[in-house]
This record gives sequence, C-alpha cells and structure tokens, in this order.
Amino acid sequence: MGIDVERVSAWLEENVGGATAPFTFELVAGGRSNLSYRVTDTNGMAMALRRPPVSHVLPTAHDMVREHTIISALWPAGVPVPKTLGLCVDESVNERPFYVMEFVEGHILRTAAVVEASFPLEQRHQIGINLATTLAQLHAVDVDAVGLGTLAKKEGYIERQLRRWRGQYEQMRTPDMTHGEVVERVGDQLAARIPFQQRSTVVHGDYRLDNTILDDDGKVKAILDWEICTLGDPMADLGLLLDYWSEPGDDTVALVGQSPTSAEGFCTRSEIVDAYASASDLDLRQVSYYQAFGFWKLACILQGVYARYQAGAGAGDQSSVDSYPSHIQQLAETAETTLAEASA
Repeated sequence: MGIDVERVSAWLEENVGGATAPFTFELVAGGRSNLSYRVTDTNGMAMALRRPPVSHVLPTAHDMVREHTIISALWPAGVPVPKTLGLCVDESVNERPFYVMEFVEGHILRTAAVVEASFPLEQRHQIGINLATTLAQLHAVDVDAVGLGTLAKKEGYIERQLRRWRGQYEQMRTPDMTHGEVVERVGDQLAARIPFQQRSTVVHGDYRLDNTILDDDGKVKAILDWEICTLGDPMADLGLLLDYWSEPGDDTVALVGQSPTSAEGFCTRSEIVDAYASASDLDLRQVSYYQAFGFWKLACILQGVYARYQAGAGAGDQSSVDSYPSHIQQLAETAETTLAEASA
C-alpha cells in the first residue's frame, strides 16, 4: 500500500494543524509514478499525501522535498496549486520522504467519457483556452522573486533534458524492449537542432489536461504532479501540451488509453497556440520542434514507468502495461516524423 498507517497517523496528528486520528488512506487512481493518497481524518478533513514509488526508484528521481518546495513557492504567487500542509523527511516514519497538501475538489478529465459526464458541450471549448492561458501565467512567474532561482540551472534546458531522459531511458531498459534504436536516433536529431532558449521560467514538465483539477466552469483550480518540474525553456511545456491535446483522427495518442480531448467540443491545437500567444510575448514559430521533443521525452518516461511496473512498483494499481513497448516505439517514431515535418 505504501503507507505505514500507525506511524504516518502519528506524524499527521503532530504536524498538521487540526488533523485528528483515526485516518483513512485511499490510493488515488491515475498515478503511475509518484503515489498520491487521499487522507481523511475522523472529522472528515481531507488531505492529499504524496510519496515516491514503493520500489525501483532512480537515485535522482521522485524528490519529495523539491516538489514540496516548488508548490510552496508558487501558491503565494497566485499560481493555481494546492496549499502545502507539511513535509516529512524522517524516513523512519514511512520509509521514504512524503508531503501533505490540501485536497482540492473538482474535475479531473482523464477520458472522453469523464468529459461527457462532467461538462456540457458548450463549455468544453473554453477549457483548452483556459488551460493555455494558465500555462502562460505559470511561465510569467519571476523565479528569483518567489525563491526558486536556484532550483536548477536556467540555461541549456533542452541539452540537459536530452541528457537526462536518454540516460534514464538507458538505465531503465528491460530485456524485452527493442525499438530498433529509434529512441537513440531521434535523440541525436533533436540534439543537433536545439532552438535558442528565449527565456528561463518554471517548467512544469508534464502539463496536460488530466494533471489539472477544474472547477465547475472549466477553469483550472489546481495544477498537479510537479515531480519533474525544473527551470528552463517554457516552450517545452507548450509543445508537450500540444502533444497531449489529441484531435479526432490523430494516429498517435500521447497517453495509452487516455484521450479526453477526443470528446466533441474542445478547441483545436491551433487555438491552444493562439490562446497561449495572446497571453505571452514568446516567439512560437519553432513550436513543432518542442512537440517532437515532447513525444521523444514521453517515450523515455514511459520506458521508466514500464520498468517500474515490471519490478512491482504499482502499489496495488495493476492496470495493464502490455501495450507499453509498442506505444514507446510509436511515440519515438512520431517524434521523428514531427521533427522532419518541422524542417521541411
């Protein structure tokens, strides 16, 4: 389960104001990396607890202190994130560090069926527009002013990312995974064509519709899943958002089995770009490069997820991963095609 109920309960009572035992712990569906739990105390107060996977953890990944630091800095700046409530770095409590934040109620749109059950047709177009302008709001934060200026190196973002994800891809390869070297080949192609980095901002690293909680009007109440956030090129977030924003007829879906924007009524990728442009002064002409980089990065990340599941790190979530090998190859091939089209 990933929770030492007795010790974590004692820690919560001592460190989170108003929290009263006994607590219930429920693994939140949808997490395939860091684990999220809904924690409810005896009086019905709900919190969210985040901890790393239960096994197969890379040395530099799943840093709870870092994630807690980022959210704690962004909340006072007006970025829609949950308010943090406490951080535990004592590994005798629950084997790994964890943190607790407010549990934000709202809509998480993971599938087209959930979209159709949550929002009428006439509301859906504005959801994407709001998602894009919220991303621009995040990218407008002065990282030095909010205390995040030393979070990471500010320049050379794409170079650093290419090294990081290629290295993790190679560490997490499993014997049954053969992709004809397409991941390596596309990595080389991306490295040879890196655009000029216009600005250094907070980069979420996995900004997509189902990593946000929406209110009943379709506006972003909270951005979730900050585990790979860093400083760098904001265009990478926009490119990845476009990768996730599938349209009817697309051959590649970024996430296996998840395509919420295939529901009728959503805006197009072009309208996402226009909405972001209206709230930002960045030059967006090379956004296709960042889309290619996003597909490639997703292939590398999915390899890590697959390897962790093979090692039993699902903490009870036994969703099928049988399709992952073929999807990893499809993502890498889509990255190669997108990059070729961008240079045509």
